Amino acid sequence: MNLHEMKDTSFNQYKVSIVTACYNSEKYIAETIQSVLNQTYTNWEWLIVDDCSTDNSIGIINEYKDSRIKLIKQEKNLGAAYARNKAIELATGRFLTFIDSDDLWLPNFLETTTNYLIETKEEFVYTSYKRVDENLNPKLDDFHATEDVDFNRLLYNCPISMLTAIYDTKRIGKINIPIVDKREDHAMWFDVLRKIKKAKPIDESLGIYRIRENSYSRNKFKIAIKQFYVYFNYLNLPLHESIYYTFCWMINGLRKYA
Repeated sequence: MNLHEMKDTSFNQYKVSIVTACYNSEKYIAETIQSVLNQTYTNWEWLIVDDCSTDNSIGIINEYKDSRIKLIKQEKNLGAAYARNKAIELATGRFLTFIDSDDLWLPNFLETTTNYLIETKEEFVYTSYKRVDENLNPKLDDFHATEDVDFNRLLYNCPISMLTAIYDTKRIGKINIPIVDKREDHAMWFDVLRKIKKAKPIDESLGIYRIRENSYSRNKFKIAIKQFYVYFNYLNLPLHESIYYTFCWMINGLRKYA
């Protein structure tokens, strides 16, 4: 189906809940906010949970006088998973999606994905996205969303970016973020794909992912042990399978960022 030929009968019909965990994001949060405000789909609420920032993140967020933006302040620094779960708990939209406090969406992200979910009656969709450096200069080729992803496919690596994933809570329910160190997004998609058959791709770059050189996730060798624990401790796979899938994840991750 051609995305641009879909009917507009569903436009703005259902509320989308957007979830963001914020911690010391003053350098980037204004650009993120503007990318959400620029969305052509306007029926959304945005739950930003500040995890005890020590910079001016809260001050910047408060400059935007839009009733759809809801700032929640954590009393203790608990980490991104807890912050996102607080937002998920408070979310009231039919569709639920995520954006980190340093990433951006193209203006038609919400319109394209929500219309796709409604028109195709799918439950979970993810899209292609651009990959840039900290200053928004192109760094790598776009990552292309080209394949259906089911639970077994997800074992080998995670092609689903939290930045461009959106799901239907009416059909799936709300899925909390697992408390899995540094790998909570991957673990969450396992939980989603336990409940439904697949995530569907839209091969159109609708997000902008900022690659930060000092990011922990950029070092695949350091994070490999945490990925192993997703397989071994969270999924309870046998030791040999956990080692095998960790190796596959590392190889695919190196290819992804080659």
